[in-house]
Amino acid sequence: MHALSIPTWIIHISSVIEWIAAIWLIWTYGELTNNRTWWGLSLAMLPALVSAMCACTWHYFDNAESLEWLVTLQATMTLIGNFTLWAAAVWIWRSTKSANVATNTVESKPIKLER
Repeated sequence: MHALSIPTWIIHISSVIEWIAAIWLIWTYGELTNNRTWWGLSLAMLPALVSAMCACTWHYFDNAESLEWLVTLQATMTLIGNFTLWAAAVWIWRSTKSANVATNTVESKPIKLER
C-alpha cells in the first residue's frame, strides 16, 4: 500500500508545478517592469519549492524511515521560506512606498488660469 492516493498525488504534483509557474511568472514580471523587487520575490519562493519537493520525495518512497531527515529538511525549508517571503514582501512594500514619496515630492508649478 502506497502512502498517498492517486488524487492526493495529483494535488501534490500540480501544486509543485503551479509554484514553479508562479516563480517564473513573477520573475518575468520583474523583467518586464525592470523592478528587481519582483525578482527578489521569485527567489524568496525557492525555499518553499524545496520544501514541497522534500515532501513529494518522502511520499514517493512511501515515507521510508531512512528518509525521515527529509521531514526535518522540509520543516526547515518551510521556516526559511516563510522568512524569505516576508522579507521579499517588505522589500516590495518599501519600494512602492518610496516610489510614491518620490512622485509626490516632485515640485509642480501652479497653473494660472486666465479669463
